[in-house]
Amino acid sequence: MESVAGLVKSGIWRRHIAGSIRRLGGMVLDLAYPPVCLNCEAPTAVPNALCSSCFNTLRPITAPLCPVLGLPFAASLGPGTLSAEALADPPPFGRARAAVVYGDVAATLVSRLKYGDRPELAGFCARLMAGAGHELWADNPVLVPVPLHPARQRERRFNQSAELAQALGRLTGLKVDPSLVQRTRRTRQQVGLSGSGRQRNVAGAFATHPDIALRLGGRRIVLVDDVYTTGATVKALTRTLRKAGVEAIDVVTFARVVIGADLPI
Repeated sequence: MESVAGLVKSGIWRRHIAGSIRRLGGMVLDLAYPPVCLNCEAPTAVPNALCSSCFNTLRPITAPLCPVLGLPFAASLGPGTLSAEALADPPPFGRARAAVVYGDVAATLVSRLKYGDRPELAGFCARLMAGAGHELWADNPVLVPVPLHPARQRERRFNQSAELAQALGRLTGLKVDPSLVQRTRRTRQQVGLSGSGRQRNVAGAFATHPDIALRLGGRRIVLVDDVYTTGATVKALTRTLRKAGVEAIDVVTFARVVIGADLPI
């Protein structure tokens, strides 16, 4: 049997003590600040989670769905069947996937993440996104968050899309490259703009890193954002990437606006 001195020397004992201290610290924090629901602040068993009532109001997006835009179908229409939106206006990217339909609870989470200085919410959102985007993780793609203009990022203190991408990277083991694309023009906020207005707002607003080909090494890109509304932002970003020579681009978001759903937007 290995001696105590040997365990200490090997670092196993130190790691064991450090883990015990972290667990004890977590227990003390839970006693001082009991975990509450991320939406309604009702008590929960674990931190950074929703209570069962709020979680049950989320509308996860699962099959059957449009293989291109990820829009949910009420019933299976057969393999490869595209949504009317994908047929009428084919997107420049390959596939889009979202974890949940944009509704009241999803809107609250996104708003608190985006404007409420709550970056820890990204962990919860990313857990759902990891499952929703499981088709996109093959072949080791690079996760690229939709960038904010530097001035807006200074105002908000962080980029919510980058927080989601980093959390998703930890869950999937994929590389995150937040500097692969930049927003070179400060655009208006998209909320309240029409579909065509959103497109004009973000047209020509992005630029790619000069060494993009070297940084990617031939890998696909998965763009990461909080909400897919009309897709104007990720479409503009995809077109910029395509001009830089990137061929395979997909999109994953936490929430997606679905026409016909009860939408708080």
